[in-house]
Amino acid sequence: MRERQQMLAVTAVALFFSVLVWFNYSAVLPSVVAEWGLSGTEAGIIFGAFQAGYLAAIVPAGWLADRYSPRWVIAVGAAGAGVPSLLFAGIADGFLVGTILRFLSGLFMAGVYVPGMRFVTDWFPESARGRALGLYIGAFSLGSGLSFVFSTAIADAINWRIAVAVTSVGALFVSPFLLALTRDHPDQTGEGAGGFDPSVLWNREYLLTVSVYAWHNWELFGARNWLLAFLVAAPAFAATESALLPGFVVGSMIALGSVGNLTGGWLSDRIGRPRTIAIGLAASASLSLVFGLLGELPIAALVPIVLAYGVVITMDSAPTSTMVTEVVDDAHVGTALSVQSLVGFTTTVISPVVFGLVLDRAGYPLAFPTLAAGALLGLLSIGALAVVRRRKIGATGSL
Repeated sequence: MRERQQMLAVTAVALFFSVLVWFNYSAVLPSVVAEWGLSGTEAGIIFGAFQAGYLAAIVPAGWLADRYSPRWVIAVGAAGAGVPSLLFAGIADGFLVGTILRFLSGLFMAGVYVPGMRFVTDWFPESARGRALGLYIGAFSLGSGLSFVFSTAIADAINWRIAVAVTSVGALFVSPFLLALTRDHPDQTGEGAGGFDPSVLWNREYLLTVSVYAWHNWELFGARNWLLAFLVAAPAFAATESALLPGFVVGSMIALGSVGNLTGGWLSDRIGRPRTIAIGLAASASLSLVFGLLGELPIAALVPIVLAYGVVITMDSAPTSTMVTEVVDDAHVGTALSVQSLVGFTTTVISPVVFGLVLDRAGYPLAFPTLAAGALLGLLSIGALAVVRRRKIGATGSL
């Protein structure tokens, strides 16, 4: 038990320091745009380059984690993500170099997140896996939020290059830290793990779980992408004339996603994955539906709602990923999680655009409901999964 907890803690810390790289560019975006004279399109492409690199490498990274030691995949991925990010801070001088370096960081980041889930899955049985993955995925939310907070503060105090460098250097220490303090599970050999199993394409439980995750990400990343702009435009925040306050609130909201992940994972071990996912999606959909109407609230009322939003919008994440590990063969967990991540992160490219299109035409009161629509589609997917499972029980007498 103690060794299992150590494996989880070390892997979560490794993810935390790696994921600081993911959002440091977003936090210093205004400064980069001003220094390099970027257009809005160019600034967006640099952000999208990281996502594109991640999506390009996520399935190969999952296959490698199935076939070889996940620890070594993570170690290479973390170092590979950190080096281009440090170069971005040190030598990037414009759109082309910045885009290439962010793409390379995203490419290697694919070797950290999903292989880490594979590693944690190896060490934890299903009865405790929800809590374990909740803590691990919570490290992603915590790192994402604190990256925003750290980068914003350092950029304001010194400059954006130091901010990016400080939030990148930790990834370089992940490899020796992880390799020294962890080992592969004794039962994990990699033998027979030959890649993606096509039979999962006929596994309705898996496909519906992937659908839930895709719609969860539609809502989550749409909210994270646009929340800062919403707060900056809110009269109460605008009146403070503070550039830091909205950034700190958004960073804190994202960091509190770790609480949502922990809560969701813990609850799913007790009342079941589908029920926990449904509770989380229903709560986040309710807030997304009305969030665009809250801009006139005073800061004292708006900030607690924003922070609560950060908790409920992540409650379904850990149970969904945990469910993927339970509905596919153990030998293909890494690849199955990678395909889930590929599909899920594809929607993160689309939902912010849909939000922006509606925002241009009808404002925030109708833009935020586009995020609620994603959560509602996720609820339909989990409802369909419940129907499939009931039929399966009826046909076999057990799951």
